[in-house]
Amino acid sequence: MNRFSNTVIGFLNLITLLSSIPIIGAGMWMTRNSTTCENFLQTPLLILGFVVLVVSLAGFIGACFRVAWALWLYLFVMLLLIVALTAFTIFGFAVTSHGSNVEVPGRSYHEYRLGDYSQWLRNRVKDPNSWNDIKKCILGSKTCDELQKWGPLDYLQKDMSPVQSGCCKPPSSCIYNMATTVAQDPDCYRWNNVPTILCYDCDSCKAGVLEEMRQTWHKLAVLSIVMLVLLICIYCIGCCAFRNTKRAETDYPYGENRMSKIRPRWDYHWWRWWYDCKERLY
Repeated sequence: MNRFSNTVIGFLNLITLLSSIPIIGAGMWMTRNSTTCENFLQTPLLILGFVVLVVSLAGFIGACFRVAWALWLYLFVMLLLIVALTAFTIFGFAVTSHGSNVEVPGRSYHEYRLGDYSQWLRNRVKDPNSWNDIKKCILGSKTCDELQKWGPLDYLQKDMSPVQSGCCKPPSSCIYNMATTVAQDPDCYRWNNVPTILCYDCDSCKAGVLEEMRQTWHKLAVLSIVMLVLLICIYCIGCCAFRNTKRAETDYPYGENRMSKIRPRWDYHWWRWWYDCKERLY
């Protein structure tokens, strides 16, 4: 039982050590790919892969070979990961708590408004450089190609993703078939039938992108909570393994009394004399 925690930590870190190899491979493969969407993820993947590799290697060596400093490094980095993951989860819930969809009468899909989302998310899509990269992602994914084959009945019966609803068509409130003096949504004037333009510069398109980001972040938040609980459990087992390793470095086996002699505190004899005097008096 004394070595059980070391065995568990060693086994878990061997698994994570092997899993870091495909993560690093995926990040390096993305550096050779020219698609903007994939290049956007290459740096986090590479950082994550190398961190997992180093931490798992330190934990495996420390637990299996009883190297105290390696286990100390492992526990320190694990604590940083727990704090970072907690902060990431709280931040994710905070920035994605705002946002809603608008039902379109007689349609299966929904539309989205940019003003319903948090200021931090809106700033991300309002930045011209960031938005140009996102537009390249949408064009490269050919998200709107499917809608070009739709007929009028399809728009009434079929559902759309948030990006398709915001980027591939004008807002449903727009009126194009007659002259009107009524002020319309600014996105109605940004719409263009050219496949490379469509409504990619519309606020509705940015709102659709933020809605998909919000849905993705909610899924990641659930995964983050599960990972956080798992990391805390592994950290507790790692603390037991570190204690066992430190105990194994001494010359005394577990359970043996390490005291060679007892030295009373400096005031022991004085208090003993005082207690004996009181006993004689009373």
